[in-house]
Amino acid sequence: MLKKRLIAVLILRAGKVVQSVKFKHTNVIHYDATHVMEAFNKWAVDEIVVLNVSRESSSKTQFAEVIEKISSKCFVPLAVGGWIHDVDYAQTLLRRGADKLVLNTAFSDNPDLIKSLSLKFGRQCIVASIDCKRGSEGESYVAVDRGSRVINVSPLDWAKNAVSLGAGEIFFNSIDHDGARMGYDLVNLEKICSAINIPVIAFGGVFNWEHLLQGINAGADAVAAANIFHYTEQSTKKAKTYLLEKGVKIRVSGTF
Repeated sequence: MLKKRLIAVLILRAGKVVQSVKFKHTNVIHYDATHVMEAFNKWAVDEIVVLNVSRESSSKTQFAEVIEKISSKCFVPLAVGGWIHDVDYAQTLLRRGADKLVLNTAFSDNPDLIKSLSLKFGRQCIVASIDCKRGSEGESYVAVDRGSRVINVSPLDWAKNAVSLGAGEIFFNSIDHDGARMGYDLVNLEKICSAINIPVIAFGGVFNWEHLLQGINAGADAVAAANIFHYTEQSTKKAKTYLLEKGVKIRVSGTF
């Protein structure tokens, strides 16, 4: 059995690390993302995801520059996303040090780009970011374009479509759970994990270490968080210690 992974997520707006609450990004946590990266290297995180949530496409150049700085201090796999609308920019991010590409809106608006990237760089390089939003009657639908546009498709069907287009991994988040401190969207997470044959990363809503365990029990191959890791010293080490105590097979570094 493959060991579970613990992933730290950095949400960047205009180059700064921000807190995310239901996809609103008003509180700056760190002004220099490289300092955060250094801390996570010491704290035994398995992977890092960095997302550009800036509303302006002009942020692409600055984001690529930040990725280059971050990657020089990152000693674990680095997945990056935001404003990847063409092959050239995807190549730029990979050349700057990214190992994986995280894409969201392109799965809706430009599926041919997904196919091209998957063929060019390999399925293992393509991470499908799936954001969902709860409807008025409790059903969940996929949202794209930084959560601003809802598509009348369930997260499960969207995940299946992502696999067919060439995704090698799913990064699943719920807008309703994002920053809400009530744990992952376990209902949709479990549906996706039980139905597809590629790794699934759970994200959105972690407030305590038990929430990570719940994500793993729902079938996630990796559990991710953002806000809690920024506000808790030695956070990822503490999270791994908790999961190990609960019997989870998770990667352990020599620092334990």
